[in-house]
Amino acid sequence: MYFQPEIETMSREELRDLQLERMKWCVQYAYDNVPFYQKSFKDAGVEPGDLKTLEDITKFPFILKQDMRDNYPDGLFAVPRSKVVRLHASSGTTGQATVVGCTENDLKHWGECFARGLAICDCDENATMQIAYGYGLFTGGLGAHRGGETAGCAVIPISSGNTKRQIQMLKDMQVDVLACTPSYALHIADTAIEMGINPATDLKVRAGIFGAEPCSQGMRDEIAEKLGVQYCDVYGLSEVMGPGVAFECKEMSGLHLAEDHFFAEIIDPDTLQPVPDGEYGELVFTTLTRECCPLVRYRTRDITRIISEPCACGRTHRKIDRIIGRSDDMLILRGVNVFPSQIEQVLTGFPEIATQYQIILTTRGPLDHVELRVETVPEFPFDEIRKLETLKKRLAAELKGNLQIAVDIKLVEPKSIERSEGKAKRIIDLRKE
Repeated sequence: MYFQPEIETMSREELRDLQLERMKWCVQYAYDNVPFYQKSFKDAGVEPGDLKTLEDITKFPFILKQDMRDNYPDGLFAVPRSKVVRLHASSGTTGQATVVGCTENDLKHWGECFARGLAICDCDENATMQIAYGYGLFTGGLGAHRGGETAGCAVIPISSGNTKRQIQMLKDMQVDVLACTPSYALHIADTAIEMGINPATDLKVRAGIFGAEPCSQGMRDEIAEKLGVQYCDVYGLSEVMGPGVAFECKEMSGLHLAEDHFFAEIIDPDTLQPVPDGEYGELVFTTLTRECCPLVRYRTRDITRIISEPCACGRTHRKIDRIIGRSDDMLILRGVNVFPSQIEQVLTGFPEIATQYQIILTTRGPLDHVELRVETVPEFPFDEIRKLETLKKRLAAELKGNLQIAVDIKLVEPKSIERSEGKAKRIIDLRKE
């Protein structure tokens, strides 16, 4: 069992001492090896020696996702390419990738963090783990894979898709833990039922590690009931590490942060000042052990709060609450980060389409549904059905190629989308609370 009591249950005083030691290292290391930090620190009038307490981190400037795009591909790397053993990337607002790299030590720490979550689910070297997250530049599949192997599990790297085969493997291999997005977990459960299989009794899965997209309490309950599993929420983001930054324990009252590797702050997104524990705000991370891409005060844009009360599970690392929203306009659709500006960039390549659009968010059962409403230009023959369908298919294919997800498209007549005298309202959220 990959439970590390010497780390996960150390006293708060010992943990803070460890964090301070590692934070001092990170700030100095980033300053010495990444020109971006040398400039940003100097512009803010601070230097590494100004960090004497954990609270002193607030003297240092933030780093934003845009800074990572501006330094594409490896301007924020603190090591030469010879020390990089893996590269991951996520899309940006205009399709520009945000690249992150890992040294062997980075991967080792990542595996350890994820393995702790498997221990929460009572999964060890005797367990079989099926990974239905996507493999590739997305951190989900390979992050979970490293964690499973670190925990000693037998890992099935099936990736996403081919749902009936997924179910066959779950059954034949007597899989103990399933790792995938919540929406795909529910799809697996529903498909199994359609096949005449009761997933709660006919399969041996007892735990699910689900993340990469929002999930309502109702959907959580439905997944847990249909699959008959312990639902374990995992939090991560590629810029900071990937899945495993925080894990939900069996108390299901928040997600324990891996505080020996990450220092978390919650700030008011308007004033940028820290808020007390228990108050909601934007989550900010400083990495404490990362070698390739050290981050000092990275603004995640995720809205949550710190839960500092002792947990009945015995782990002393503080928890974050479930993410309740974003401080920017990013959407998370089927585990993929999508900005409205990405959609707008695609639309500009179609002369038949105006740049007036709206993203309509609704629910279909427990799942989020996305519809993109787009106006055609006045000269487009809107009453010619064949041309309309051809345009719709072309646009759908282009969006799928850029966003990596399918979006329902509704072409509407010119001037039919309501105009605003102020900032255009691109996102209409009609989802049920």
